[in-house]
Amino acid sequence: MADLLVYSESRDTAIELVSQAREFAGPMGLGVSAAVLGADQAAWAADLGAHGADRIFVSSDAAFEGLPTDVLAVALAQVVEQAGATVVLLGSTRRGRELGGRLAQRLGAGCVTDVNGLAIEDGRLVGGRYALGGATVQREVVDTPVQVFAVMPKTFAAGTTAGAGEVVPLRLGLPGSAVKVAERRPKEGVAVNLDAAERIVGVGRGLDKREDVSLGEELAAALAAELACTKSLADFQWLPEERIVGLSGARTKPELYLAVGISGQIQHTVGISGARIIVAVNKDKEAPIFALADYGIVGDLYQIVPALVEKLKAL
Repeated sequence: MADLLVYSESRDTAIELVSQAREFAGPMGLGVSAAVLGADQAAWAADLGAHGADRIFVSSDAAFEGLPTDVLAVALAQVVEQAGATVVLLGSTRRGRELGGRLAQRLGAGCVTDVNGLAIEDGRLVGGRYALGGATVQREVVDTPVQVFAVMPKTFAAGTTAGAGEVVPLRLGLPGSAVKVAERRPKEGVAVNLDAAERIVGVGRGLDKREDVSLGEELAAALAAELACTKSLADFQWLPEERIVGLSGARTKPELYLAVGISGQIQHTVGISGARIIVAVNKDKEAPIFALADYGIVGDLYQIVPALVEKLKAL
């Protein structure tokens, strides 16, 4: 039996993809395989088996240190052959997008990245991805014998099955990476994972000056939320690019997204459309964000945000 193969360097994304692959497997007549590559990922094998992988191909080869994409592509091409895979699902992370292209080139396969929806139609997979600056969703199919799809994190939910997959040790012929690291420097600031955040406060051009970002920080702290921003604020260097939500940043699915001073252009809202509840604060009652919001407050954020913070702290 041919397989559907899953790989991501993110454990949570790999579990999401394996869970959905299990749903696709029956109708497509495929088995489900997963790859865990590198010493840091070896412990994931049991989790992937529990979530639906029939076979988990495992290697802790030293060549995977740092997860260079050129080495990963060589390894996954060999796993595709061993697994008899006809479909490969990758996580569309920064590394995953590059890996998708490299792997597809090695396999002579078609590849679709940044997929935000994947479904079976007439027995084949159809991927959806934003196009025209996020104004529309483009639907794409891959006609090559092996199909590669890089899927955005949180596109699917992580399910649970009662099974346990077979662990298959890999014996790979791997070259050293052609990329040589000259220097590593830690990024400034606090690490953030907006993909996993349950609550997010987003700030936008409604802020008058850089110092006013502190209003968003105070509100986020009062809500135990992560602070995010539109691309323009990162372009101004008011906040780091890791905090961008939208077409140029994270696609989020929090329980609560509170948009402060954000007009609601499509380039931003594609990153928050999956939120369970959206609350908007904007002084322009015609702002597009209100068409998407579940709750809206029309007013001056410089008055509303301090009042919200005071109320929240009093709870």
